[in-house]
Amino acid sequence: MPVEPLSQKEIEDRLAELPGWSLEGDRIARSYRLGTHFAATAMVVHIAQVQEELDHHSDLTLGYNTVSLTVNTHSAGGAVTDRDFELARRVEELAPGHGAH
Repeated sequence: MPVEPLSQKEIEDRLAELPGWSLEGDRIARSYRLGTHFAATAMVVHIAQVQEELDHHSDLTLGYNTVSLTVNTHSAGGAVTDRDFELARRVEELAPGHGAH
């Protein structure tokens, strides 16, 4: 089943519901700063588990105590879709304090 790209307005409306997330080019993106390298590494593992559950994989970067994601849908030509926002919502649920920066 094809996945439809979202319009600019739809993307803006959905981003308004996800503080800390932004549009960067053709992707939605967010970074999280955690207290320790171990906490950041653990978050990466949890995000990877969610990505497997959703069969939707983002670019994921681990810094010393920072985790960054950039998300778009390759099967929709690299556009932003509902699948990206579902992943973003699930990642927010993993974040310490549900939205820690």
